Amino acid sequence: MSNETGATNPRRGQAPRGERIADWADGRLGIYSLAKSNMRKIFPDHWSFMLGEVALYSFIIIILTGVYLTLFFHPSMAEVTYHGSYVPMQGVRMTQAFESTLDISFDVRGGLLIRQIHHWAALVFLAAMMVHMMRVFFTGAFRKPREVNWLFGFLLLVLGMFTGFTGYSLPDDLLSGTGVRFIEGVILAMPLVGSYLQFFIFGGEFPGHDIIPRFFTVHVLLLPGIMLGLLVAHLILVFYHKHTQFPGAGKTNNNVVGMPLLPVYMAKAGGFFFLVFGVISVIAAIASINPVWAIGPYRPDQVSTGAQPDWYMGFAEGLVRVMPGWEWNFWGHTVNFGVLIPILIFPLVLVAIAVYPFVESWVKGDKREHHILDRPRNVPTRTGFGVAWLVAYFVMLIGGGNDLWATHFHLSINSITWFVRIAFFVGPVLAFIATKRICLGLQRRDKDKVLHGRESGIIKRLPHGEFIEVHEPLDQEQLHLLTQHEQPAPLELGPEVDENGVERKLSRSQKLRAKLSKAYYGEDNVIPKATVEEYKEITSGHGHH
Repeated sequence: MSNETGATNPRRGQAPRGERIADWADGRLGIYSLAKSNMRKIFPDHWSFMLGEVALYSFIIIILTGVYLTLFFHPSMAEVTYHGSYVPMQGVRMTQAFESTLDISFDVRGGLLIRQIHHWAALVFLAAMMVHMMRVFFTGAFRKPREVNWLFGFLLLVLGMFTGFTGYSLPDDLLSGTGVRFIEGVILAMPLVGSYLQFFIFGGEFPGHDIIPRFFTVHVLLLPGIMLGLLVAHLILVFYHKHTQFPGAGKTNNNVVGMPLLPVYMAKAGGFFFLVFGVISVIAAIASINPVWAIGPYRPDQVSTGAQPDWYMGFAEGLVRVMPGWEWNFWGHTVNFGVLIPILIFPLVLVAIAVYPFVESWVKGDKREHHILDRPRNVPTRTGFGVAWLVAYFVMLIGGGNDLWATHFHLSINSITWFVRIAFFVGPVLAFIATKRICLGLQRRDKDKVLHGRESGIIKRLPHGEFIEVHEPLDQEQLHLLTQHEQPAPLELGPEVDENGVERKLSRSQKLRAKLSKAYYGEDNVIPKATVEEYKEITSGHGHH
Protein backbone atom coordinates (compact mmCIF):
# COMPACT_ATOMS: atom_id res chain seq x y z
CA MET A 1 0.00 0.00 0.00
CA SER A 2 1.43 3.39 -0.93
CA ASN A 3 1.53 6.36 1.42
CA GLU A 4 -0.45 9.10 -0.40
CA THR A 5 0.49 11.83 2.06
CA GLY A 6 4.16 11.44 1.23
CA ALA A 7 5.18 10.94 4.90
CA THR A 8 8.02 8.47 5.50
CA ASN A 9 7.59 5.36 7.65
CA PRO A 10 10.16 5.53 10.48
CA ARG A 11 10.16 1.71 10.84
CA ARG A 12 10.93 1.07 7.16
CA GLY A 13 14.56 -0.02 6.66
CA GLN A 14 15.23 -0.70 10.35
CA ALA A 15 16.83 -3.97 11.46
CA PRO A 16 14.80 -6.35 13.65
CA ARG A 17 14.82 -5.60 17.37
CA GLY A 18 16.91 -8.68 18.20
CA GLU A 19 19.60 -7.69 15.71
CA ARG A 20 19.68 -4.14 17.07
CA ILE A 21 20.14 -5.45 20.62
CA ALA A 22 22.95 -7.72 19.39
CA ASP A 23 24.63 -4.77 17.62
CA TRP A 24 24.32 -2.68 20.78
CA ALA A 25 25.94 -5.40 22.87
CA ASP A 26 28.67 -6.05 20.30
CA GLY A 27 29.60 -2.38 20.22
CA ARG A 28 30.29 -2.45 23.96
CA LEU A 29 31.46 -6.02 24.62
CA GLY A 30 32.91 -7.23 21.33
CA ILE A 31 30.70 -10.32 21.43
CA TYR A 32 30.46 -10.79 17.67
CA SER A 33 34.19 -11.10 17.01
CA LEU A 34 34.59 -13.35 20.02
CA ALA A 35 31.73 -15.60 18.93
CA LYS A 36 32.93 -15.66 15.32
CA SER A 37 36.34 -16.97 16.34
CA ASN A 38 35.10 -19.57 18.85
CA MET A 39 31.57 -20.71 18.05
CA ARG A 40 32.76 -22.67 15.01
CA LYS A 41 35.54 -24.36 16.96
CA ILE A 42 35.84 -28.05 16.09
CA PHE A 43 35.41 -30.76 18.73
CA PRO A 44 36.24 -34.42 18.01
CA ASP A 45 33.56 -37.03 18.61
CA HIS A 46 34.44 -39.94 20.90
CA TRP A 47 32.46 -41.52 23.74
CA SER A 48 35.29 -41.12 26.28
CA PHE A 49 35.21 -37.33 25.91
CA MET A 50 31.76 -37.40 27.52
CA LEU A 51 33.34 -38.32 30.87
CA GLY A 52 34.48 -34.73 31.35
CA GLU A 53 31.03 -33.51 30.34
CA VAL A 54 29.42 -35.74 32.99
CA ALA A 55 31.66 -34.14 35.60
CA LEU A 56 30.80 -30.63 34.36
CA TYR A 57 27.05 -31.25 34.31
CA SER A 58 27.14 -32.91 37.73
CA PHE A 59 28.90 -29.84 39.12
CA ILE A 60 26.17 -27.59 37.67
CA ILE A 61 23.52 -29.82 39.29
CA ILE A 62 25.37 -29.60 42.61
CA ILE A 63 25.36 -25.80 42.46
CA LEU A 64 21.66 -25.58 41.52
CA THR A 65 20.48 -27.98 44.22
CA GLY A 66 22.90 -26.54 46.77
CA VAL A 67 21.44 -23.05 46.36
CA TYR A 68 17.97 -24.45 47.07
CA LEU A 69 19.13 -26.33 50.18
CA THR A 70 20.94 -23.26 51.51
CA LEU A 71 17.62 -21.42 51.76
CA PHE A 72 16.34 -23.83 54.42
CA PHE A 73 19.44 -25.10 56.25
CA HIS A 74 20.48 -23.57 59.59
CA PRO A 75 24.21 -24.13 60.21
CA SER A 76 24.02 -23.84 63.99
CA MET A 77 25.14 -26.16 66.77
CA ALA A 78 22.72 -24.61 69.24
CA GLU A 79 20.69 -27.40 70.88
CA VAL A 80 16.92 -27.59 70.50
CA THR A 81 14.18 -30.13 71.17
CA TYR A 82 12.63 -31.54 68.02
CA HIS A 83 8.87 -31.13 67.56
CA GLY A 84 8.64 -31.61 63.81
CA SER A 85 6.57 -33.96 61.69
CA TYR A 86 8.89 -36.98 61.98
CA VAL A 87 7.29 -38.68 64.97
CA PRO A 88 10.11 -41.08 66.03
CA MET A 89 12.40 -38.08 66.66
CA GLN A 90 9.95 -35.92 68.58
CA GLY A 91 11.29 -34.84 71.97
CA VAL A 92 14.91 -35.69 71.07
CA ARG A 93 17.62 -33.12 71.79
CA MET A 94 19.58 -32.18 68.68
CA THR A 95 21.37 -29.29 67.03
CA GLN A 96 19.59 -26.82 64.79
CA ALA A 97 21.66 -28.20 61.89
CA PHE A 98 20.17 -31.67 62.34
CA GLU A 99 16.68 -30.25 62.98
CA SER A 100 16.76 -28.21 59.76
CA THR A 101 17.95 -31.29 57.86
CA LEU A 102 14.89 -33.18 59.11
CA ASP A 103 12.68 -30.23 58.16
CA ILE A 104 14.14 -30.20 54.64
CA SER A 105 13.54 -33.93 54.36
CA PHE A 106 9.96 -34.03 55.67
CA ASP A 107 8.42 -30.54 55.61
CA VAL A 108 9.96 -28.61 52.68
CA ARG A 109 8.22 -29.37 49.39
CA GLY A 110 10.64 -31.41 47.29
CA GLY A 111 13.31 -31.03 49.95
CA LEU A 112 14.15 -34.70 50.32
CA LEU A 113 14.45 -35.21 46.56
CA ILE A 114 16.71 -32.16 46.25
CA ARG A 115 18.87 -33.48 49.12
CA GLN A 116 19.16 -36.84 47.40
CA ILE A 117 19.97 -35.27 44.01
CA HIS A 118 22.61 -33.05 45.64
CA HIS A 119 24.33 -35.96 47.34
CA TRP A 120 24.16 -38.30 44.34
CA ALA A 121 25.40 -35.56 42.01
CA ALA A 122 28.42 -35.09 44.28
CA LEU A 123 29.20 -38.81 44.08
CA VAL A 124 28.75 -38.84 40.30
CA PHE A 125 30.89 -35.69 39.95
CA LEU A 126 33.84 -37.23 41.75
CA ALA A 127 33.43 -40.58 40.00
CA ALA A 128 33.34 -38.85 36.60
CA MET A 129 36.35 -36.72 37.56
CA MET A 130 38.35 -39.77 38.55
CA VAL A 131 37.47 -41.77 35.42
CA HIS A 132 38.05 -38.70 33.25
CA MET A 133 41.51 -38.20 34.75
CA MET A 134 42.36 -41.86 34.21
CA ARG A 135 41.33 -41.50 30.55
CA VAL A 136 43.61 -38.48 30.30
CA PHE A 137 46.41 -40.40 32.03
CA PHE A 138 46.23 -43.60 29.98
CA THR A 139 46.06 -41.74 26.65
CA GLY A 140 48.77 -39.20 27.48
CA ALA A 141 46.46 -36.21 27.10
CA PHE A 142 48.41 -34.47 29.90
CA ARG A 143 51.50 -33.95 27.73
CA LYS A 144 52.69 -30.54 26.55
CA PRO A 145 50.96 -28.09 26.36
CA ARG A 146 48.34 -29.46 28.80
CA GLU A 147 50.37 -29.99 31.99
CA VAL A 148 48.77 -26.96 33.65
CA ASN A 149 45.31 -28.20 32.71
CA TRP A 150 46.17 -31.55 34.34
CA LEU A 151 46.96 -29.64 37.53
CA PHE A 152 43.65 -27.79 37.31
CA GLY A 153 41.78 -31.07 36.94
CA PHE A 154 43.75 -32.61 39.79
CA LEU A 155 42.95 -29.67 42.07
CA LEU A 156 39.27 -29.94 41.11
CA LEU A 157 39.31 -33.60 42.18
CA VAL A 158 41.04 -32.91 45.49
CA LEU A 159 38.87 -29.90 46.31
CA GLY A 160 35.80 -31.93 45.35
CA MET A 161 36.81 -34.57 47.89
CA PHE A 162 37.09 -32.03 50.69
CA THR A 163 33.92 -30.25 49.58
CA GLY A 164 32.11 -33.57 49.77
CA PHE A 165 33.48 -34.23 53.23
CA THR A 166 32.36 -30.85 54.56
CA GLY A 167 28.99 -31.35 52.87
CA TYR A 168 28.06 -34.70 54.38
CA SER A 169 29.27 -33.43 57.78
CA LEU A 170 26.77 -30.55 57.84
CA PRO A 171 23.64 -32.52 58.95
CA ASP A 172 25.44 -33.28 62.25
CA ASP A 173 24.03 -36.81 62.35
CA LEU A 174 25.70 -39.68 64.15
CA LEU A 175 27.40 -40.98 60.98
CA SER A 176 28.89 -37.67 59.86
CA GLY A 177 29.78 -36.77 63.45
CA THR A 178 31.81 -39.97 63.69
CA GLY A 179 33.65 -38.89 60.55
CA VAL A 180 34.39 -35.48 62.04
CA ARG A 181 35.65 -37.23 65.18
CA PHE A 182 37.95 -39.28 62.95
CA ILE A 183 39.34 -36.09 61.40
CA GLU A 184 39.89 -34.68 64.89
CA GLY A 185 41.99 -37.75 65.71
CA VAL A 186 44.00 -37.25 62.53
CA ILE A 187 44.68 -33.61 63.46
CA LEU A 188 45.74 -34.54 66.99
CA ALA A 189 48.17 -37.13 65.58
CA MET A 190 50.26 -34.34 64.01
CA PRO A 191 53.34 -33.77 66.16
CA LEU A 192 53.82 -30.39 67.86
CA VAL A 193 51.00 -28.53 66.06
CA GLY A 194 48.16 -31.05 66.36
CA SER A 195 46.54 -29.80 69.55
CA TYR A 196 46.83 -26.16 68.47
CA LEU A 197 45.19 -26.94 65.11
CA GLN A 198 42.43 -28.87 66.84
CA PHE A 199 41.58 -25.95 69.14
CA PHE A 200 41.72 -23.50 66.23
CA ILE A 201 39.48 -25.54 63.88
CA PHE A 202 36.90 -26.64 66.46
CA GLY A 203 37.00 -23.49 68.56
CA GLY A 204 37.89 -25.40 71.73
CA GLU A 205 37.48 -28.95 72.93
CA PHE A 206 35.70 -31.36 70.57
CA PRO A 207 33.02 -30.97 69.34
CA GLY A 208 32.86 -27.29 70.26
CA HIS A 209 30.27 -24.91 68.83
CA ASP A 210 31.98 -23.63 65.68
CA ILE A 211 32.68 -26.59 63.44
CA ILE A 212 29.29 -26.76 61.65
CA PRO A 213 29.13 -22.99 60.90
CA ARG A 214 32.73 -23.11 59.69
CA PHE A 215 32.12 -26.17 57.54
CA PHE A 216 29.04 -24.42 56.11
CA THR A 217 31.07 -21.38 55.06
CA VAL A 218 33.78 -23.55 53.55
CA HIS A 219 31.25 -25.81 51.82
CA VAL A 220 28.97 -23.21 50.23
CA LEU A 221 31.38 -20.31 49.66
CA LEU A 222 35.11 -20.97 49.79
CA LEU A 223 35.60 -24.33 48.07
CA PRO A 224 32.85 -23.95 45.41
CA GLY A 225 34.22 -20.51 44.53
CA ILE A 226 37.72 -21.88 44.03
CA MET A 227 36.38 -24.85 42.08
CA LEU A 228 34.29 -22.61 39.84
CA GLY A 229 37.37 -20.53 39.03
CA LEU A 230 39.42 -23.65 38.29
CA LEU A 231 36.64 -25.03 36.12
CA VAL A 232 36.44 -21.85 34.06
CA ALA A 233 40.22 -21.82 33.68
CA HIS A 234 40.15 -25.50 32.71
CA LEU A 235 37.57 -24.89 29.97
CA ILE A 236 39.42 -21.81 28.70
CA LEU A 237 42.59 -23.86 28.28
CA VAL A 238 40.63 -26.60 26.48
CA PHE A 239 39.47 -23.93 24.01
CA TYR A 240 42.91 -22.36 23.75
CA HIS A 241 44.92 -25.53 23.22
CA LYS A 242 42.27 -27.20 21.01
CA HIS A 243 40.95 -30.64 21.87
CA THR A 244 43.05 -33.79 21.74
CA GLN A 245 41.93 -36.56 19.41
CA PHE A 246 42.52 -40.26 18.97
CA PRO A 247 44.74 -41.33 16.07
CA GLY A 248 43.04 -42.02 12.78
CA ALA A 249 42.93 -41.18 9.10
CA GLY A 250 43.39 -37.48 8.41
CA LYS A 251 44.18 -36.63 12.03
CA THR A 252 47.44 -34.82 12.74
CA ASN A 253 48.98 -32.58 15.37
CA ASN A 254 47.97 -29.58 13.25
CA ASN A 255 44.24 -30.17 12.82
CA VAL A 256 41.12 -31.36 14.64
CA VAL A 257 38.60 -33.63 12.91
CA GLY A 258 35.10 -33.42 14.34
CA MET A 259 31.98 -31.26 14.64
CA PRO A 260 31.68 -27.48 15.11
CA LEU A 261 30.68 -26.12 18.51
CA LEU A 262 27.60 -24.48 16.99
CA PRO A 263 25.13 -25.84 16.22
CA VAL A 264 25.97 -29.57 16.32
CA TYR A 265 28.08 -29.92 19.45
CA MET A 266 26.02 -27.48 21.54
CA ALA A 267 22.81 -29.29 20.62
CA LYS A 268 24.28 -32.63 21.63
CA ALA A 269 25.79 -31.17 24.82
CA GLY A 270 22.47 -29.58 25.82
CA GLY A 271 20.64 -32.85 25.36
CA PHE A 272 23.33 -34.72 27.25
CA PHE A 273 23.03 -32.30 30.20
CA PHE A 274 19.34 -33.08 30.59
CA LEU A 275 20.07 -36.77 30.20
CA VAL A 276 22.62 -36.63 33.06
CA PHE A 277 20.21 -34.56 35.16
CA GLY A 278 17.44 -37.07 34.49
CA VAL A 279 19.54 -40.13 35.34
CA ILE A 280 20.77 -38.58 38.59
CA SER A 281 17.21 -37.58 39.49
CA VAL A 282 15.94 -41.12 38.88
CA ILE A 283 18.73 -42.59 41.00
CA ALA A 284 17.97 -40.07 43.75
CA ALA A 285 14.27 -40.90 43.63
CA ILE A 286 14.66 -44.68 43.92
CA ALA A 287 17.90 -45.13 45.92
CA SER A 288 18.00 -43.49 49.34
CA ILE A 289 21.32 -42.11 50.49
CA ASN A 290 22.29 -40.64 53.86
CA PRO A 291 18.95 -41.22 55.67
CA VAL A 292 19.88 -39.15 58.71
CA TRP A 293 16.52 -39.77 60.41
CA ALA A 294 17.40 -43.46 60.69
CA ILE A 295 20.75 -42.69 62.29
CA GLY A 296 19.91 -39.93 64.73
CA PRO A 297 21.73 -36.80 65.87
CA TYR A 298 25.39 -36.85 66.79
CA ARG A 299 26.40 -37.49 70.37
CA PRO A 300 30.10 -37.59 71.36
CA ASP A 301 29.50 -40.61 73.61
CA GLN A 302 28.13 -42.75 70.75
CA VAL A 303 29.63 -44.24 67.60
CA SER A 304 27.61 -45.28 64.56
CA THR A 305 28.09 -48.78 63.19
CA GLY A 306 29.09 -49.12 59.56
CA ALA A 307 30.65 -45.65 59.75
CA GLN A 308 32.31 -45.39 56.35
CA PRO A 309 32.82 -42.14 54.45
CA ASP A 310 31.76 -41.70 50.84
CA TRP A 311 33.77 -43.87 48.45
CA TYR A 312 36.25 -41.18 47.38
CA MET A 313 37.64 -40.94 50.94
CA GLY A 314 37.86 -44.74 51.25
CA PHE A 315 41.56 -44.78 50.33
CA ALA A 316 42.51 -42.57 53.27
CA GLU A 317 40.14 -44.44 55.59
CA GLY A 318 41.67 -47.76 54.56
CA LEU A 319 45.20 -46.56 55.20
CA VAL A 320 44.31 -45.68 58.78
CA ARG A 321 42.31 -48.85 59.44
CA VAL A 322 44.97 -51.31 58.33
CA MET A 323 47.96 -49.48 59.79
CA PRO A 324 49.27 -51.15 62.97
CA GLY A 325 48.80 -49.09 66.12
CA TRP A 326 52.44 -48.14 66.57
CA GLU A 327 53.27 -45.47 69.14
CA TRP A 328 56.46 -43.88 70.45
CA ASN A 329 56.68 -42.16 73.81
CA PHE A 330 59.52 -39.75 74.42
CA TRP A 331 60.02 -36.54 76.39
CA GLY A 332 56.54 -36.90 77.78
CA HIS A 333 54.93 -36.90 74.31
CA THR A 334 53.23 -39.70 72.39
CA VAL A 335 53.60 -39.94 68.61
CA ASN A 336 50.89 -42.12 67.07
CA PHE A 337 52.42 -43.62 63.94
CA GLY A 338 49.25 -45.62 63.37
CA VAL A 339 47.62 -42.38 62.21
CA LEU A 340 50.64 -40.22 61.34
CA ILE A 341 52.06 -42.52 58.65
CA PRO A 342 48.76 -42.87 56.74
CA ILE A 343 48.16 -39.11 56.75
CA LEU A 344 51.65 -38.66 55.30
CA ILE A 345 51.18 -41.35 52.63
CA PHE A 346 47.88 -39.90 51.41
CA PRO A 347 49.23 -36.44 50.42
CA LEU A 348 52.37 -38.05 48.97
CA VAL A 349 50.18 -40.14 46.66
CA LEU A 350 48.29 -37.00 45.64
CA VAL A 351 51.54 -35.13 44.96
CA ALA A 352 52.81 -38.04 42.83
CA ILE A 353 49.64 -37.85 40.73
CA ALA A 354 49.99 -34.08 40.32
CA VAL A 355 53.64 -34.06 39.20
CA TYR A 356 53.57 -37.17 36.98
CA PRO A 357 53.27 -35.24 33.66
CA PHE A 358 56.40 -33.26 34.50
CA VAL A 359 58.29 -36.41 35.53
CA GLU A 360 57.43 -38.22 32.30
CA SER A 361 58.36 -35.18 30.23
CA TRP A 362 61.74 -35.01 32.02
CA VAL A 363 62.38 -38.73 31.53
CA LYS A 364 61.45 -38.62 27.87
CA GLY A 365 63.20 -35.33 27.14
CA ASP A 366 60.44 -34.41 24.71
CA LYS A 367 59.58 -30.71 24.44
CA ARG A 368 57.18 -30.98 21.49
CA GLU A 369 53.44 -30.36 21.60
CA HIS A 370 51.19 -33.41 21.44
CA HIS A 371 47.59 -33.27 20.23
CA ILE A 372 47.25 -36.92 19.11
CA LEU A 373 46.49 -39.32 21.94
CA ASP A 374 48.42 -42.49 22.72
CA ARG A 375 46.93 -45.94 22.58
CA PRO A 376 47.61 -47.28 26.10
CA ARG A 377 49.14 -50.50 24.74
CA ASN A 378 51.89 -48.48 23.06
CA VAL A 379 53.07 -47.01 26.38
CA PRO A 380 53.27 -50.11 28.60
CA THR A 381 55.12 -48.55 31.53
CA ARG A 382 52.72 -45.64 31.94
CA THR A 383 49.73 -47.97 31.55
CA GLY A 384 51.25 -50.30 34.13
CA PHE A 385 51.62 -47.44 36.61
CA GLY A 386 48.00 -46.43 36.09
CA VAL A 387 46.64 -49.94 36.64
CA ALA A 388 48.91 -50.42 39.67
CA TRP A 389 47.56 -47.22 41.23
CA LEU A 390 43.98 -48.33 40.62
CA VAL A 391 44.69 -51.69 42.26
CA ALA A 392 46.23 -49.95 45.29
CA TYR A 393 43.21 -47.66 45.50
CA PHE A 394 40.65 -50.45 45.40
CA VAL A 395 42.63 -52.56 47.87
CA MET A 396 42.54 -49.68 50.33
CA LEU A 397 38.87 -49.20 49.56
CA ILE A 398 38.37 -52.74 50.86
CA GLY A 399 40.37 -51.79 53.94
CA GLY A 400 38.19 -48.74 54.49
CA GLY A 401 35.12 -50.98 54.70
CA ASN A 402 36.70 -53.99 56.42
CA ASP A 403 33.91 -54.20 58.99
CA LEU A 404 31.21 -54.34 56.30
CA TRP A 405 33.12 -56.98 54.36
CA ALA A 406 33.42 -59.00 57.57
CA THR A 407 29.74 -58.78 58.51
CA HIS A 408 28.28 -59.24 55.02
CA PHE A 409 30.49 -62.16 53.99
CA HIS A 410 30.96 -63.69 57.46
CA LEU A 411 34.73 -63.24 57.43
CA SER A 412 37.24 -62.45 60.13
CA ILE A 413 37.99 -58.72 60.25
CA ASN A 414 41.58 -59.54 61.21
CA SER A 415 41.94 -61.73 58.12
CA ILE A 416 40.62 -58.93 55.92
CA THR A 417 43.00 -56.44 57.53
CA TRP A 418 46.02 -58.69 56.95
CA PHE A 419 44.90 -59.37 53.39
CA VAL A 420 44.75 -55.63 52.70
CA ARG A 421 48.16 -55.04 54.30
CA ILE A 422 49.77 -57.67 52.08
CA ALA A 423 47.78 -56.86 48.94
CA PHE A 424 48.64 -53.15 49.22
CA PHE A 425 52.31 -53.99 48.56
CA VAL A 426 51.98 -57.11 46.40
CA GLY A 427 48.88 -56.27 44.34
CA PRO A 428 50.19 -53.15 42.55
CA VAL A 429 53.47 -54.89 41.67
CA LEU A 430 51.68 -57.89 40.16
CA ALA A 431 49.23 -55.58 38.37
CA PHE A 432 52.12 -53.56 36.92
CA ILE A 433 53.91 -56.64 35.61
CA ALA A 434 50.73 -58.22 34.22
CA THR A 435 49.64 -54.97 32.53
CA LYS A 436 53.00 -54.54 30.83
CA ARG A 437 52.93 -58.11 29.54
CA ILE A 438 49.40 -57.63 28.22
CA CYS A 439 50.38 -54.38 26.48
CA LEU A 440 53.40 -56.05 24.87
CA GLY A 441 51.20 -58.94 23.76
CA LEU A 442 48.77 -56.50 22.15
CA GLN A 443 51.68 -54.78 20.40
CA ARG A 444 52.81 -58.15 19.00
CA ARG A 445 49.28 -58.81 17.77
CA ASP A 446 49.16 -55.41 16.08
CA LYS A 447 52.50 -56.09 14.37
CA ASP A 448 51.27 -59.49 13.21
CA LYS A 449 48.08 -57.95 11.80
CA VAL A 450 50.11 -55.34 9.90
CA LEU A 451 52.42 -57.96 8.36
CA HIS A 452 49.98 -60.82 7.78
CA GLY A 453 46.55 -59.21 7.73
CA ARG A 454 43.37 -59.98 9.60
CA GLU A 455 42.22 -63.52 10.30
CA SER A 456 39.25 -64.18 8.02
CA GLY A 457 38.08 -67.50 9.48
CA ILE A 458 38.31 -69.11 6.03
CA ILE A 459 40.29 -72.37 5.99
CA LYS A 460 42.07 -73.29 2.75
CA ARG A 461 43.79 -76.53 1.80
CA LEU A 462 46.99 -76.22 -0.19
CA PRO A 463 47.89 -78.67 -3.03
CA HIS A 464 50.35 -80.53 -0.82
CA GLY A 465 47.66 -81.14 1.83
CA GLU A 466 48.44 -78.37 4.35
CA PHE A 467 45.49 -76.46 5.83
CA ILE A 468 45.93 -72.73 6.37
CA GLU A 469 43.72 -69.83 7.35
CA VAL A 470 43.36 -67.10 4.77
CA HIS A 471 44.37 -63.65 6.02
CA GLU A 472 42.77 -60.52 4.61
CA PRO A 473 45.11 -57.53 4.19
CA LEU A 474 44.28 -54.43 6.20
CA ASP A 475 43.14 -51.27 4.49
CA GLN A 476 45.24 -48.13 4.61
CA GLU A 477 43.28 -46.59 7.47
CA GLN A 478 43.83 -49.62 9.71
CA LEU A 479 47.50 -49.82 8.73
CA HIS A 480 47.92 -46.15 9.68
CA LEU A 481 46.20 -46.67 13.04
CA LEU A 482 48.49 -49.58 13.96
CA THR A 483 51.74 -47.94 12.83
CA GLN A 484 51.31 -44.20 13.44
CA HIS A 485 52.69 -44.19 16.99
CA GLU A 486 56.22 -43.10 17.82
CA GLN A 487 58.74 -45.38 19.51
CA PRO A 488 61.33 -43.08 21.10
CA ALA A 489 64.73 -44.53 21.88
CA PRO A 490 65.90 -44.44 25.51
CA LEU A 491 68.32 -41.69 26.47
CA GLU A 492 71.96 -42.70 26.40
CA LEU A 493 74.64 -41.41 28.74
CA GLY A 494 77.32 -41.77 26.07
CA PRO A 495 80.92 -42.88 26.61
CA GLU A 496 82.34 -42.82 30.13
CA VAL A 497 85.41 -40.86 28.93
CA ASP A 498 85.63 -37.91 26.55
CA GLU A 499 87.79 -37.60 23.43
CA ASN A 500 90.79 -36.67 25.60
CA GLY A 501 90.48 -39.79 27.75
CA VAL A 502 89.22 -37.84 30.75
CA GLU A 503 86.44 -39.49 32.72
CA ARG A 504 83.15 -37.66 32.32
CA LYS A 505 81.42 -36.55 35.49
CA LEU A 506 77.77 -37.51 35.44
CA SER A 507 75.33 -36.22 38.01
CA ARG A 508 73.00 -38.50 39.89
CA SER A 509 70.05 -36.92 38.14
CA GLN A 510 71.53 -37.77 34.73
CA LYS A 511 72.09 -41.37 35.75
CA LEU A 512 68.57 -41.62 37.20
CA ARG A 513 67.09 -40.09 34.08
CA ALA A 514 68.89 -42.59 31.86
CA LYS A 515 67.70 -45.54 33.97
CA LEU A 516 64.11 -44.32 33.97
CA SER A 517 64.24 -43.67 30.24
CA LYS A 518 65.45 -47.24 29.68
CA ALA A 519 62.63 -48.51 31.90
CA TYR A 520 60.13 -46.62 29.74
CA TYR A 521 61.52 -47.13 26.25
CA GLY A 522 64.09 -49.93 26.52
CA GLU A 523 64.04 -53.19 24.56
CA ASP A 524 61.95 -54.98 27.17
CA ASN A 525 59.23 -52.32 27.08
CA VAL A 526 58.42 -52.02 23.40
CA ILE A 527 57.82 -54.28 20.42
CA PRO A 528 59.42 -52.72 17.31
CA LYS A 529 56.87 -51.69 14.71
CA ALA A 530 56.69 -53.50 11.41
CA THR A 531 58.96 -51.82 8.88
CA VAL A 532 58.12 -51.09 5.27
CA GLU A 533 60.76 -53.60 4.17
CA GLU A 534 59.18 -56.38 6.27
CA TYR A 535 55.75 -55.56 4.93
CA LYS A 536 56.92 -55.56 1.31
CA GLU A 537 58.85 -58.80 1.75
CA ILE A 538 55.83 -60.64 3.18
CA THR A 539 53.18 -59.18 0.88
CA SER A 540 55.33 -59.83 -2.19
CA GLY A 541 54.72 -63.55 -1.73
CA HIS A 542 57.96 -64.71 -0.13
CA GLY A 543 56.89 -67.18 2.51
CA HIS A 544 53.35 -65.74 2.63
CA HIS A 545 50.32 -68.00 2.33
